[in-house]
Amino acid sequence: MAQQHLDPTDPTAVPVTGDALAGYLRGQATEFLRALRLHRETGGTGAAGGPGGPVDAARALRRSARRISGSLHTFQALLDADWAESMRPELAWVSGTLALEHAYASRLERLLQALHRLSGAAVVPAQGGVAVGTGPARGGVAVGTADPGGPGARAHSSATADPGSPGSRPHPPAATDRGNLTVGAAKAGALLERQLTLARTRAHSTALQALGSSRFHAVADKVAVLASEVPLAKTGATAELGPAAAAAEERLAAAVAALPLVTAGSPYNSEALIHGLSPDPAPHPQDAPWHQVRLLLRLHRYAREVLHGEDAPVDLRLLAAGQALDRHRDASEAAAAAAQAARTPRIAPATAYALGVLHADQRHEVEAARYAFQRCWQKETVGTP
Repeated sequence: MAQQHLDPTDPTAVPVTGDALAGYLRGQATEFLRALRLHRETGGTGAAGGPGGPVDAARALRRSARRISGSLHTFQALLDADWAESMRPELAWVSGTLALEHAYASRLERLLQALHRLSGAAVVPAQGGVAVGTGPARGGVAVGTADPGGPGARAHSSATADPGSPGSRPHPPAATDRGNLTVGAAKAGALLERQLTLARTRAHSTALQALGSSRFHAVADKVAVLASEVPLAKTGATAELGPAAAAAEERLAAAVAALPLVTAGSPYNSEALIHGLSPDPAPHPQDAPWHQVRLLLRLHRYAREVLHGEDAPVDLRLLAAGQALDRHRDASEAAAAAAQAARTPRIAPATAYALGVLHADQRHEVEAARYAFQRCWQKETVGTP
């Protein structure tokens, strides 16, 4: 498998030293402070999707925090060890706290769209809205024209109970079953919307509390100092970054080599569905190595940014692999949310069945993401400026 990206250990290449790392960290710290100022100006409220609004500010905060934390991890040998060890978990806390609200919103949107696709709805309405189509909507999922459990259905059942009565025709059992499944999908959507909207609201409150806490203010003060002064080690300014970046790439390659890529290279292998009926409510155990590869891939990308700066060539293979692993993470977490909803006490059998179908659908999406990752990872790297 040929790789055509720039090799940081190439002896003919111009060595990149700790000064480049210091400049990168100062730039990311400046972006962090700019995003924080924007978030404070918007008050953390307002139009969620508006450009320059609180969502954009929170995303920029997370972006800078991840890059600073990742660089501290990869190039820790060039930095003051105590300072780097104290900063990394705090930046991870900031990034993780701010990511929860967006994660819950994206998860709900993904699951509702999947329910529409699985139930054959012609229109995907806005979240919490009403579908325009064959009938009313419940919980954002289109349902049939009549509730099989309602008075109209009971009247229809009694009217067709006697096959010999004039003008009566037996009601097909399959239609009744299909109606039950449709209502089950609607109730499953409503249940997911209640649970994930509540979780999103709590995550929003948690983020606001975190941004106003003394812990966050301490992190912001340290980032403000970082924007002007980077605590390098004694020899950090002149030390080369190539070996540390190469080590990050080697860790990624080793983690990818441990993945079952041979199995993932075969579509519809059903590997992602194994243990799908396990009563264990913990996250799917076989997903953990793939999540680890996603994190290592991110660290490798950040190391490339430090080495090449704004002139870094675009590695199309890394870009496609990262997108596939993001899909893998999203589908895995969506499947876990569907399974958690199915454990809700006293839900109707049709609702539980719809959630089970939804869980299996998202596990198939996990498998498809693994297949996409395997396909793109085996391709040659093509760099474009």
